[in-house]
Order: sequence, then C-alpha cells, then structure tokens
Amino acid sequence: MGTRVTLEVPAIGQVGGWLARPEAAPRGGLVVVQEIFGLNAHMRAVTSRYARDGMLALAPALFDPVERDVELGYDEAGFEGGRALASALGFERALAIVEAAAEQLRTLLAEEAPGRRAGVGVVGFCWGGTVAFLAATRLGLPAVSYYGARTVPFLDEEPRAPVMFHFGARDHSIPDSDVQAHRRALPGADIHVYDAGHGFNRDVDPRHHDEASARLAHARTLDFLQSALASPGTGRSPP
Repeated sequence: MGTRVTLEVPAIGQVGGWLARPEAAPRGGLVVVQEIFGLNAHMRAVTSRYARDGMLALAPALFDPVERDVELGYDEAGFEGGRALASALGFERALAIVEAAAEQLRTLLAEEAPGRRAGVGVVGFCWGGTVAFLAATRLGLPAVSYYGARTVPFLDEEPRAPVMFHFGARDHSIPDSDVQAHRRALPGADIHVYDAGHGFNRDVDPRHHDEASARLAHARTLDFLQSALASPGTGRSPP
C-alpha cells in the first residue's frame, strides 16, 4: 500500500518518505511523524494503516538531513542513536520537512480528490509527538500527539489548529505533573490518559505495546481527524 517518495524541502534539499494511498478517494491528508528510530518498518506500517483508514498518508524520513535512510532498533544503541539524531536535526528543520510534506499532500489531494474539501493534519509519536504539537502552533496544522515527552517547554505556544494528546499513566518519561501542565495550558485540547506506559502504540515492541490502549487511541484519533480535516480551510499554514 505504500511507496518510497522524495520531497524537496526549501533550504534543506531532498528528503525521502513513505507515501500510502487509500483505496477510495482520500478523506484527508496526514503527515506521520516518526519516533526517534527513523522511518523504519514500524513507522511505514503505521503510515499504511492510516491509508487503510482512508487517509492519504505521508511519513517523511526526518533524519535524512543528518543521516540518510535511518532505521534503528529498540535496544539501547537505538535509543542513544535516535536521541543524538533528533538533537542534531532540531525542531526547526523537522518542521520545515513537515511543512513540505503537508504541501505535497495538498497537491496530491487536489489531483486525487478534486472538488472535495479535505484538509491536512499531523500525527506524531514520541519525539514526533512534540513535532506534531509544534506543527499545530507554528504551521496551523491539526495535530495528534502520542506521548510527546518534550512538549512541556513549548506549552506557552498557542495552537492555531485543534490538538489531541495521548499519554500513558505509567509513562515514566511523562509524569502526571506534565500531563496536568498540558491541561492547564491547553484547556481546549483533547487530552487522554491510558493505563499504559510510553510507546504503547508500538506493536513491534512487546515491552511497551498495550493493545487495548492503542486501539482506543487510534479510534479517537480517526474521529478527531474526521472532524478537524473536514472544516473548510483546515490544515493550511497561516500566512
């Protein structure tokens, strides 16, 4: 259901990606933002799953400006390598790539679903969850953030589009005080907490995966996207 593509990102150059198309006319476009492990098989599968749900889904290989074709495992070496790559890339370049991916999706939507009002949103996981939140505050894209542990320093930024958060109650990297900080700073956001730990959507990692929580969060995400992307003008970067 997916294929490798190349994005042209202003001031950065070419970045790879994984594009997955739905069988019918797309319900909207979705930028899928990876964890720190790169655009690996799991993230490609996540992207393809959203396509099966009716989304035109595109996951850019965000680490390409630092190191191309990164696919890390879930061991300690993978964690350390991913953290270093995320730090070297930085949020500014990550957002530039997300914006280019969103523009590519808008072009494809205009070609594949002409006359249909379908917006573009973002869903991100772990480090990508924070990138997704920043896409809402800085790019005006509706966003779903899964256990973004680095979001707290940015909670003074006002979202320019609807935002949903998924957290695990047993996530040691995101204590309850951080979740409550989100509730105070973003009273209009949809915030959900599950009886799970960090990475509960990562079904290839039995140490972290929680099937019931992942299923419920995914259903809520689809409902959110259906509403957020159906609104005229939704999912466009502010001038």
